[in-house]
Amino acid sequence: MVKFGEIDKYVTFKRHLEEDIGPFVLINSYSVDPKEVDEFLKAFAAVSDAFKHQPGYISVQLHRGIAGSGTFVNYSVLESMAEYRKMFTNDEVKASLTKFPLSTVAYPHLFTKVAVPGICVG
Repeated sequence: MVKFGEIDKYVTFKRHLEEDIGPFVLINSYSVDPKEVDEFLKAFAAVSDAFKHQPGYISVQLHRGIAGSGTFVNYSVLESMAEYRKMFTNDEVKASLTKFPLSTVAYPHLFTKVAVPGICVG
């Protein structure tokens, strides 16, 4: 079963879930024992497959640290917070979350675009 940690010492992930926003990006950093990478990838595939069948899912992309790293970053795009919250009530989603290796720690955080004049649009 995946354990959860916080990357922001000021705003918790639980607080994020109280917002009614959309679309938004979920960036989830994972730490996993490099010996359990194959098991992690199977669990990630199961969770992602469960999510992609849910309303509000747009896309997902996984990245791995180089040189045999056990650090992964997942970038998911979702339509709305209301639909995202509903995803966790789905039995397939709940069951898939139990498949992660014991060493897995996830650090989820939700983001929206920020406009920076002359650099990027919001």
